[in-house]
Amino acid sequence: MSAASTHRYFVIGVVLKGANALAELAGGALLLFSSTASIRYWVSLLTVHELAEDPRDFVATQIKAAVEALSVDAKNFYALYLLAHGIIKALLVFGLLRERAWAFPLSLWVLGGFVTYQVLRFSLTHSLALAGLTIFDLIVMVLIWREWRNQSSTATTTG
Repeated sequence: MSAASTHRYFVIGVVLKGANALAELAGGALLLFSSTASIRYWVSLLTVHELAEDPRDFVATQIKAAVEALSVDAKNFYALYLLAHGIIKALLVFGLLRERAWAFPLSLWVLGGFVTYQVLRFSLTHSLALAGLTIFDLIVMVLIWREWRNQSSTATTTG
């Protein structure tokens, strides 16, 4: 793969990571400022039609069961987790897109930590969404590594 192709895919991957960071920030803020009762109400409203069609719908029943068991402490933990995760990713995305030297190794370490945690969670949950996110993170890590290597070799040959 050429350096130009690598850079193009790197930018696409990092922008998608940035979109993911924004979604986590929005979700975290929404959780933080919503009551558990309002979350239960909205989930019930959003799943009622699906459950009316198929009372055993896997996704709808799992979401509904998770929300029914959601405590205030758990809600606050998830909100703060999403906010922290989103802030960290947004800062890394900013640094990567601005081609800051510190952002490349730090992003690899942070994403490596996220991947490790996600693999542990996957071993417990067998969530396909988590598996997909982990694969995406691994692809982005490869793109970051290649972009960093390309920039390092360019800096060495021009400097």
